[in-house]
Amino acid sequence: MSHTVRNDTDFSLEHKAKKKKSFVFSLFSTLALLAAVVGAVVAVAMIFFLKDITATLPSYQDMLDHEPSLATTVYDRNGKVVTQLFQENRTWVKLDAISPWMVKAILAAEDDSFYEHSGIRPIAIVRALVVDVFHRGAKQGASTITQQLARNLFLSNEKTIIRKAKEAILALRLERIYTKDQLLEMYLNTIYMGHGAYGVEAASKTYFAKSPRNLAIDESAILAGLVAAPEKYSPFRSEKSSQTRKAYVMRRMLDLDWISKDDYDSYIDKRPVLAKRTARSNSISLEGAPYFVSYILFKQLLPNYGTEKIYRGGLKVHTTLDIDLQKKAEEIVSKMPYEGALVAMDPNTGEILAMVGGRNFDKSKFNRATQAYRQPGSAFKPIVYATALEQGYRGVDHILDAPLLFPNGWSPGNYTSNKFDGEVTLITALAKSINTSAVRLAQIDGVGRIADLARRIGITTPYLPDDLSVALGTASLTPLEMLVAYAAFANNGYKVEPYAVKEILSQRGESLEQNGPKLANAISPATAVSMRSMLEQVTSWGTGTRAKIPNYETFGKTGTTNDWTDAWFVGGVPGLVVVVYIGNDNHKPLGGRSTGAVAALPVWKEFVSYAVTKMNLPAAFSIPGDAEVEAVRVCKATGFIAAEGCPATTLLLPQGHAPTAVCPWHGGSLAAARADDNAPQLLLAPIDDETTSNKYAMRLGGEEQARQPNETETAAGQDEPTPIPQKKTSEKEPVKLPSASSDPYKKDPSQHTDMEAKYQELLKKYNIIE
Repeated sequence: MSHTVRNDTDFSLEHKAKKKKSFVFSLFSTLALLAAVVGAVVAVAMIFFLKDITATLPSYQDMLDHEPSLATTVYDRNGKVVTQLFQENRTWVKLDAISPWMVKAILAAEDDSFYEHSGIRPIAIVRALVVDVFHRGAKQGASTITQQLARNLFLSNEKTIIRKAKEAILALRLERIYTKDQLLEMYLNTIYMGHGAYGVEAASKTYFAKSPRNLAIDESAILAGLVAAPEKYSPFRSEKSSQTRKAYVMRRMLDLDWISKDDYDSYIDKRPVLAKRTARSNSISLEGAPYFVSYILFKQLLPNYGTEKIYRGGLKVHTTLDIDLQKKAEEIVSKMPYEGALVAMDPNTGEILAMVGGRNFDKSKFNRATQAYRQPGSAFKPIVYATALEQGYRGVDHILDAPLLFPNGWSPGNYTSNKFDGEVTLITALAKSINTSAVRLAQIDGVGRIADLARRIGITTPYLPDDLSVALGTASLTPLEMLVAYAAFANNGYKVEPYAVKEILSQRGESLEQNGPKLANAISPATAVSMRSMLEQVTSWGTGTRAKIPNYETFGKTGTTNDWTDAWFVGGVPGLVVVVYIGNDNHKPLGGRSTGAVAALPVWKEFVSYAVTKMNLPAAFSIPGDAEVEAVRVCKATGFIAAEGCPATTLLLPQGHAPTAVCPWHGGSLAAARADDNAPQLLLAPIDDETTSNKYAMRLGGEEQARQPNETETAAGQDEPTPIPQKKTSEKEPVKLPSASSDPYKKDPSQHTDMEAKYQELLKKYNIIE
């Protein structure tokens, strides 16, 4: 029996093959183990990497709650857009309100497979990563529309691999939250398209001045082409580059069969009609009522809502402005040879209809309508006369126009220098703007009473003198203040609070604020109506005759200061009051005898003449029943009932207090005039001595028709010594007279410069970039 003995040194083929199989198995096992370890390490690293980069990403809820930055839109009273306030010029628009050509163009240019992928394109991402790794940085773009949206909403524009990873993760999340149409709508409303325009609504308005629903094929292609490089392909900057990019987008649309060959041929060489570019200053459009917008911005919007809400919150601000009136006002003021302001207001509500604070907002932010404290001159006189009416005096009563010389040497004169008319009616003194009569009437009224009435009807200035110079308009106040005061004469005695914002809505349409008229009783209806009637004499036969608006009752008053430094006209028609101020910022004289009638009145007349064609205004002022006044035809010279030969006018007087006798100068009975209990009276001021009254008083039948107001008439309610006691002239107590230090301009010779600096401080305060 033979035995086979194993020889360990036998290297047979079979044995060798067995050894080789064991080695390969070991090798693969080792490699597999190594790969598993490396894979595990990579997986763990990826987990930590993803955990790290996702830690700072918004959650699903954050993404749902996100609100994009939207421009705040300012509307006029009729719903017309005045301007927009923004850091990112964006107005949201629904997808179905966008031209289908725009939708196709953006898809063709940026992501033609948008409706097919799930937010990312893996193959494109891998290709981009290879290129990025090769170049050691993010060089290759592969972003879908969803990824771009994620970047626009939540990430920066830095080109790094980490940012791209975050972008992809957010894109996948967005796709799980929103539908494709929702994503596309969000994208079209957030993409930057150059020149400060975010989204297709802003871009359509910026480049073509039209709604995105009306975009044509070529216009859509131009806008879609902007996304890749807004500045490079802007049609405002380079027509050639813009047309080249448009051609690329249209070729893509043609290749995708989204436009026909005929459409392509029709639009490929067409040159677009571009919109006029609008200059902006500090996010305020220079073509959108800049002085008015600046007024509401710094007075109300920013203090109440803050920069973030106003410039990014998409608010809808409905104002009292009438944009047509505003544009006309801006046009007129821009042509003035000097600086100035114009404000228009509804006297019955206080709604500001137009506001222009200077000739050029870009050159000067100083709003002269609300910030320029200027002397109104004779435009202040109606407040003096209204105070007299409140004391029971009437427009038919008389006062002296005679020289004045006070103990301290102050001697106010008239515009006509040494010419004096003697005894005149109050309506004549006001219509002719006689200075000496106004000073006398102020002495009769008492400066304290004048100041009290001024405050009641809306004068708020701290620069209101407490001496007789107040009668000549030496107070320093703003045009808006002056307008509010005159509104009380137009609305039958109410002080109105001027306002500019009617309602503010959130971007969701919720009402955040509502404002309406605020009126308070200031003077009696009788005083207001009588004063308005006296001011109608100014525009009928006084210094303001050229202001008369045909077919409308018109009232107003001119104003001029010393050396023709300031020129004013303030007045109105039913339902509208307007103030015009003209003057140099450095207070240098206007020159050329630029009175209110010469410089300011024509501006007022041009604006009001236009306004009445645009507004549905009544022809006559309303007179409330409790005013208890009656229209009386009187003689301008004597104040008695007008005879056939009288220079006559119609005046509203308190019922039961109108003269009954016919003017004895022009055919009436002298006896009847003497017997008339309501006959006009001569009001003598404390300064008027017997010599003056005898020299200048009017005589009827050789007798003076004169009296001095009694103590009750002059002292009631006064907070100062009675200026007109029942004493002889020599025993009258002295009154407070103006001093050289009362000039408000000496306190602030460069007010406009200070205001320009203040404007810049406000921009810094609210973090608005110049």
